[in-house]
Amino acid sequence: MKWFGKKDYTESLPADRQWTGAILVGLLLLALVLSGVSWYWSQEPEIFWVQQEFEGKPVPRGFATVDTLIRVTETLLDKPGGYLSNDVTPPTIFLDNIPNWEFGVVVQVRDFARVLRNDFSRSQSQSREDTDLADAEPAFNFDHDSWIFPPTESKYRGGVESLYEYRERLVDGSGDAQFFARADNLREWLAVVEKRLGDLSQRLTASVGQRRVNIDLAGDPAAVSTGSEQLNIVVKTPWLEIDDVFYQSRGTAWALTHFMRAVEFDFRDILKDKNAQVSLRQVIRELEATQKTVMSPIILNGSGFGLFANHSLVMASYLSRANAAIIDLRELLGQG
Repeated sequence: MKWFGKKDYTESLPADRQWTGAILVGLLLLALVLSGVSWYWSQEPEIFWVQQEFEGKPVPRGFATVDTLIRVTETLLDKPGGYLSNDVTPPTIFLDNIPNWEFGVVVQVRDFARVLRNDFSRSQSQSREDTDLADAEPAFNFDHDSWIFPPTESKYRGGVESLYEYRERLVDGSGDAQFFARADNLREWLAVVEKRLGDLSQRLTASVGQRRVNIDLAGDPAAVSTGSEQLNIVVKTPWLEIDDVFYQSRGTAWALTHFMRAVEFDFRDILKDKNAQVSLRQVIRELEATQKTVMSPIILNGSGFGLFANHSLVMASYLSRANAAIIDLRELLGQG
């Protein structure tokens, strides 16, 4: 019933409800689209095989190493969604797993580019370094999360271009580009990998919190440190960083799997001479195991022998075994 002289506000309610419903449906659809894009962009790339020929011809020594470094970096930049660590727009700004995976890959790319510049391409410490590798290595050490002026991708692609130039000169066989597959060169890189995996293993196992004996000065009675020398130390990865460390480890192992395969091909004569092929294959096998599909939608942090799984401890187990095999490999390469 309408009252004379008064406006009936109930007539506008259906239209208001329609607008509200349309807005809610729109927001729901937007959330679904962003969720789908986030899921697609969070997929980790598959492992690829090392190239052992170029344009149908056998490749020179060192080609597999350089080519694999190029392909790992290009996969990092060109995977679904592109390079996301420096993206400040939705939905990437809400993602943290794949940016941490990318950072793990970036660290290994930097280490591999450094040893390629300083060791693999030089006959001795006093020899002249390769100009293209001297350009590539600092390009990969640019800030991994620079959004603009310049963006990270442009610097990394510049490093890839320098690697292409070096690879082309290797294929030409003119002698302008050199690659020295020696045991001491390989040991230099493995020493860096050993420290990287050791650090990640410690951070992963600290997900549940541990009281550890301080062994910083073990083995040298005259050693001193600037920090405190407590007998026991408590280590624990913050709860919000557990998945970050896990995915950084996944990215590290993904990149190392490719680099180890390339090394197995380019250093095959050295490995055979030292009877070290099995040790390297064991490293690769353990690294490949870290790439199994994670069935849980979240990274669980159950206790060591608790009811729920602890994904960090499982990852630490694989990396620790790979690290132990690397130590054995370095010892074999150091023998006469």
